[in-house]
Amino acid sequence: MRLYLASTSPARLQTLRAAGIEPIAVAPGVDEAAAVAAHEAVSGRLEAPEMVQLLARAKAEALIGARPGGDEIDGLILGGDSAFLTGGSIHGKPHTPDVAKTRWLAQNGGHGDLWSGHWLIDHRGGEVRGAVGRADMATVRFAALDEAEIDAYIATGEPLLVAGAFTVDSLGGPFIRRVEGDPSTVVGLSLSTLRDLVRELGVDWTSLWNRGGAAAG
Repeated sequence: MRLYLASTSPARLQTLRAAGIEPIAVAPGVDEAAAVAAHEAVSGRLEAPEMVQLLARAKAEALIGARPGGDEIDGLILGGDSAFLTGGSIHGKPHTPDVAKTRWLAQNGGHGDLWSGHWLIDHRGGEVRGAVGRADMATVRFAALDEAEIDAYIATGEPLLVAGAFTVDSLGGPFIRRVEGDPSTVVGLSLSTLRDLVRELGVDWTSLWNRGGAAAG
């Protein structure tokens, strides 16, 4: 059983690999801002769990009909998205140092909720046979950093391309005091949620193992 990851996120890819799965990663090419704006123009403001689910679904569905490597997709397609909710505001990737610093000064020593959306399409046999999805949340509690630490962290560039301007599995790890919930949710992909969704589609989780010892076991 192959898993197709509708994402180019290194963190999601590494999370799956650590769990014994080598997915086929395909860039979905979704304009996230446009997708959110189009939905909100019709249905009003999206809350964080609704937004990450909208984008996770859009990314997964963007792969329907794709032929990565020249072959049609035969397996499961996973789309994911993340957003950080703090102070009543939803934050995605900051993209610029100024925005990243503003966010860090606001969340420094505090906490927020990281929402990750998941959409899983059953595309076995080259056709859509079903789909399931769910958003999950983990609460992140930050250490109190001095401004020099914040500036040094932002200068690495790492916070610019991740929701909430922080990571838990890389340079940002020491700045996180506690995570309440599935830790992999903070990386952008809850493994426990993904397992539930895989099983809802009638697929054994262990059938996705295709790396090293996991595949052999």
